[in-house]
Amino acid sequence: MLPTSPPPGRVLAIDYGTKRVGLAITDPLGLIATPLDTIHSKDLLAYVKAYHLREPLRAIVVGMPRTLLNEPTDVTSAVVGLLRTLRREHPDLPIHELDERYTSKMAHAALLAGGLGRKARQNKALVDQVSATLILQSFLERM
Repeated sequence: MLPTSPPPGRVLAIDYGTKRVGLAITDPLGLIATPLDTIHSKDLLAYVKAYHLREPLRAIVVGMPRTLLNEPTDVTSAVVGLLRTLRREHPDLPIHELDERYTSKMAHAALLAGGLGRKARQNKALVDQVSATLILQSFLERM
């Protein structure tokens, strides 16, 4: 029996921070994760709503911040609130959470491996987008 592929549709990943939010998106078939944007956290809900109206989403994945000891961080409660709000505003969408430990370090390593200079690697908006892409890729690999 062949493995079943996921239903078509884009999946949006969110790497939430209190100031900036990194976003990543899949292709329409839901197979390839790519960076999308970095926005201010206060604009996130409106952005998601507008994006979903323009390009219907199949699901949303939110990175859950935890310490290396698997304890909540100073941002964890804000992410829990975000999850609650997303689930209330988008009851038609599956909203998943995914452990995001190490994604920032992995994003820096990926930028370094990609040959980007020090200044580019210090671009926090770019790091947030790459972190969201890593969260999304991890989610896709588990499907």
